[in-house]
Amino acid sequence: MNQELEKIKQNVIKCTKCDLCKTRTNAVPGKGNFQSDVIFVGEAPGKNEDEHGEPFIGVAGKKLSIALDAAGITRDQVYITNIVKCRPPNNRVPKISEKDTCQEYLEQEISIIKPKIICILGNTVFNSILGGSEIIKFRGKVARKDSQLYFLTIHPAATIYNQKLIDVLKSDIVKLFKLITELKNKKEVMVDIEYSS
Repeated sequence: MNQELEKIKQNVIKCTKCDLCKTRTNAVPGKGNFQSDVIFVGEAPGKNEDEHGEPFIGVAGKKLSIALDAAGITRDQVYITNIVKCRPPNNRVPKISEKDTCQEYLEQEISIIKPKIICILGNTVFNSILGGSEIIKFRGKVARKDSQLYFLTIHPAATIYNQKLIDVLKSDIVKLFKLITELKNKKEVMVDIEYSS
């Protein structure tokens, strides 16, 4: 474990900066390989994550693992986190104030890991990080903002309610790791959307 990430983890665990600390069971810091080429960013912890203090270990997490598996990747090889580190009551969408309060943790994780690409999982994250909407329309695309690359795909939870979307998620994740291979080989990756800061 990287010492700087361990420090963030401890800060997240004892964080009381917003009201979510009053309703959570456990805060859920990011988890995974600190040398990963990719950071997966989800919306917020759910019930299972809140109980165990780990990201993406519920049904949505299993769907993400299935998609990673399709790309020949294990969870140990990647880093997974959320924009909000505590479960919002009844799994509601995080409030802007909660996202803003938690933002520095995500920024710190990104600055330590320095991923080649950040994988945005779902509409809430798309909106929070890039101000985007309609993830279905933009999924599978590469965006760039402030020289950081982003890959857009659906949230794994979407595949629970619409079984057909698991193939969409799988093909997106396979594409993501092809892009990472190209980036590692110093190839130029086509950017679909440019954002100015």
